[in-house]
Amino acid sequence: MEIERKFLIENLPSDLAGYKCLLIEQAYLCTCPVIRIRREDDNYYLTYKGKGLMAREEYNLPLNKEAYEHMLVKADGNIISKRRYLIPVTKPIFAKGYTLSDCSVKLTIELDIFDPPFAPLIVAEVEFPDEKMANAFIPPAWLGEDVTNNPEYHNSNLSKRTL
Repeated sequence: MEIERKFLIENLPSDLAGYKCLLIEQAYLCTCPVIRIRREDDNYYLTYKGKGLMAREEYNLPLNKEAYEHMLVKADGNIISKRRYLIPVTKPIFAKGYTLSDCSVKLTIELDIFDPPFAPLIVAEVEFPDEKMANAFIPPAWLGEDVTNNPEYHNSNLSKRTL
């Protein structure tokens, strides 16, 4: 199960160079249900995603480079390329009444800076272990508009966008 919230970003953190960065390329073989292939640096995946906005089923299977390249030419729509920065949330803040019972939970902001033709789009995602935590999370001030419930910002929908 994938449980995540999404935010638009207008101003990038000044210290991005200090965080791990992944180069991502992804394409969609189908968008209903979502079947995606992804290259993440030198790793390759086939992903199935169920319906939903904040919470939905997600299954990842490893691929090799040859299988990825074979399926890439069969993909529908736009191929999406982006740089993903992994930014740890060092002191998460939650709504009043919510207490973090499991101290081992580490939240990470996945900051996606899209390449053309989607630039200057920048979206941040935060994944959670459960919906209660996701709903109680108060984002850091630099995270912009919450677009979790706007399907326009699902990458599968970006792949279908006419450019």
